[in-house]
Amino acid sequence: MTHRNRGVTLIELLVVIAILAILIGLILAAIQNARAASQRASCTNNLRQLGLALHQSHNIAGSFPPGLRVWNDPYPFASWITRILPLLENEPAWMEAVADYSQQPNFVGPPPHRNLARLMPIVLCPAGQKQIGTTDENITAAFTYYLGVSGGVGGATNGVLFLNSAIRFADITDGTSQTLLIGERPPSPDNFFGWWYAGVGQYLDGSADYVLAADEINRTYRAPTCPKGPYAYQPGNPNDMCDTFHFWSFHSGGANFVFADGSTRFLSYPANPILPALATRAGGEIVNFDD
Repeated sequence: MTHRNRGVTLIELLVVIAILAILIGLILAAIQNARAASQRASCTNNLRQLGLALHQSHNIAGSFPPGLRVWNDPYPFASWITRILPLLENEPAWMEAVADYSQQPNFVGPPPHRNLARLMPIVLCPAGQKQIGTTDENITAAFTYYLGVSGGVGGATNGVLFLNSAIRFADITDGTSQTLLIGERPPSPDNFFGWWYAGVGQYLDGSADYVLAADEINRTYRAPTCPKGPYAYQPGNPNDMCDTFHFWSFHSGGANFVFADGSTRFLSYPANPILPALATRAGGEIVNFDD
């Protein structure tokens, strides 16, 4: 008896291809989810270290560092991040900042300070899309994805980190577990806002550079097509200049925040209505939130 080899029909081949496509899709989705989870965990760890350094600074000085100082200060426009460099185990970068400021108080130079374009991994979110950029004025600067919370509304000083701030734990009468300290926001598409080392911000106050209000206002001539605001906590687009004025992240569904007690928490975008209350240190609000 003769036996014929049975061939594979077109329908069977299509079924096999469809099954393989589904399996590949599931594997890729799992890989992407694992990658996103890893990035979020790394981001949380960076924020936790920044929060710890801010607490150490408070223990040493008796208050949190200023968001920035401008006048009558040896380090005009230096960010709160720069001021805690020794507590982030980066004494060499701090000593370079001290030396550069002593020679040139203007951090953009000439010559520009060495730290201005130096990448600082601890202030970069692994999910972020850029780390350094150059402005139209040909200034190259390295970015931060973590901004201090200055208050509830743009220009207000009722948060913890803002121009000339020196906030103590005792000043946070809303409770340290109910008051925001740091939040996520990627740098602006024009590369002008989001410098970690130093920056003038919107109004010589560091705003949108390394400090930001929960309901920030557009107060800069650099975003003429963006509404005045205030801007809500919502998803953003790295190519939209208007998203410079509110907290957001590349993580799905929300962003990470550090509270004044040092805890790190992921807040989903539906938390927008309570974010201004969480951003104030002594507003007397009672906030119940669930992320």
